[in-house]
Amino acid sequence: QVQLVESGGGLVQAGDSLRLSCAASGPAFSSYGMGWFRQAPGKERDFVASISSTGVFTRYSSSVNGRFTISRDNAKRTLYLQMNSLKPEDTAVYYCAAGKNPAASTQSPDFGSWGQGTQVTVSS
Repeated sequence: QVQLVESGGGLVQAGDSLRLSCAASGPAFSSYGMGWFRQAPGKERDFVASISSTGVFTRYSSSVNGRFTISRDNAKRTLYLQMNSLKPEDTAVYYCAAGKNPAASTQSPDFGSWGQGTQVTVSS
């Protein structure tokens, strides 16, 4: 079982940037795809971005494409999400997730381990 711990959230103003990190412990971090999801108050958890096990393939939701960048450092067993040009609608709890296979999936059922989440709040 993979343990995931997110960090880097906080309160920022619209237009600012943040970088989230997700530290993984457990077996074979470089063998599975990783993803970021987010959940705003009163809403369902939504896909944000994902990355394949090697880091070659990435996928983004249309709402963050061009503003967010997902990356990973397999040697450091860490996943990142660089968030630029933040908007108030990006406010949510952001979750890191480890996939069940090497692909960059967009679907929650394809991820087997989840972190506790980190709060991102963007003020207007």
